[in-house]
Amino acid sequence: MFDSVKSPQEWATSAERHPRLPAGTDERVSGYGVMAVPFASGHVLGLRRWTASSVSDPFTSIWHRDPSGRWHFYETSQPSFACSRWFGDGTSGSTLSPITLTWLSPTELHIAAPGLVDWRVRMESTPMTRAMNAMSCTMPMAAWNSAPVLRMMGRLASRSLGSGRLGLTGVTSNGQRFKANPYRIWRVAESSAAIRGEPAGDPAPLEQQARLGDFWLPQQGIFAMGRVSMAHRD
Repeated sequence: MFDSVKSPQEWATSAERHPRLPAGTDERVSGYGVMAVPFASGHVLGLRRWTASSVSDPFTSIWHRDPSGRWHFYETSQPSFACSRWFGDGTSGSTLSPITLTWLSPTELHIAAPGLVDWRVRMESTPMTRAMNAMSCTMPMAAWNSAPVLRMMGRLASRSLGSGRLGLTGVTSNGQRFKANPYRIWRVAESSAAIRGEPAGDPAPLEQQARLGDFWLPQQGIFAMGRVSMAHRD
């Protein structure tokens, strides 16, 4: 089904009820999240809700970059079993915190880490996201596992979505090679956030695009259903 038929909430609910990992021997996660939303203040927020993980129980992680460029993760699992396992070397650390995800409508999500982050996002389909979702439906897993194909997809998505550079394959901050498969996407149409009680301002591209390792945080908010594999370190 295309995103015009099934809402982001329905996709996310399905991932919660029927978590599924792709086959493989690498470390793998699957679920959904907000790839990133940059704000005019210089803050950047990202959400990872991995409903299935090959190394741990399901977990949620909020990625936060402050205006000085410093990254910090808020996570529901210990760092060795959450996003810090792969990207922690590029951050100032991780804070263990409960994180609630509440759907306010089929396209609006409220994300909260008490006392730390209060964040709302509203998603929408566009002609371009529908076209890209239709294309992803036809792709076999062999293509999703191909680094050259993922590099081509990243360049295509970058031009089509106006999101700046997108890296769907490369090396994490901690040195593992990764392959990201965002197989359903929606544009973030509206977003507001407060970080430790301070408003983040309006969404807006950064003067210099943010990244962690080879993973570039998009300049335009994107909500995605996805899966990621990370090769074991040598």
